Amino acid sequence: MDEDPTARLRGVVNRLARQFNTSATHEGLTPTQASVLGLIAFRGPMTLTDVATLEGLNPTMVSRVIGRLDELGLIARTPSTTDLRVAYVEATERGRRTHERIKDEKGRVIAEGLDRLSDRDREAIIAALPGLEALSGQLPDPRQDRARRER
Repeated sequence: MDEDPTARLRGVVNRLARQFNTSATHEGLTPTQASVLGLIAFRGPMTLTDVATLEGLNPTMVSRVIGRLDELGLIARTPSTTDLRVAYVEATERGRRTHERIKDEKGRVIAEGLDRLSDRDREAIIAALPGLEALSGQLPDPRQDRARRER
């Protein structure tokens, strides 16, 4: 095992991210589709440009993802009344329910994993949360950096 704490943390975060990403597949969505649906369900109506910027996706990928979510009835598009080139996307009731199931499944996966740990390991993870939250606030957001470069 690598003793470098930075390498260990990176490895753990990457493994956790892969495991969380698979929790949306039971809904028939790719990790990207589930992430975009979650963003739209959480933030409410938004433009495709907003989705691209916040998800760090190129416009072609956003169009494909939005098209698929629309086909599945998980989102609805509404044209702007002031600029016909712009459309807003919003989660449908079905989309919100799907997002909630995905969120619940991720929570269940985490809870079950924590339950299988020793009390000591579980307490260590809980005690580390404030530090991990602070770390996440200090790391650069590549999506925002990309959006700044494209302006």
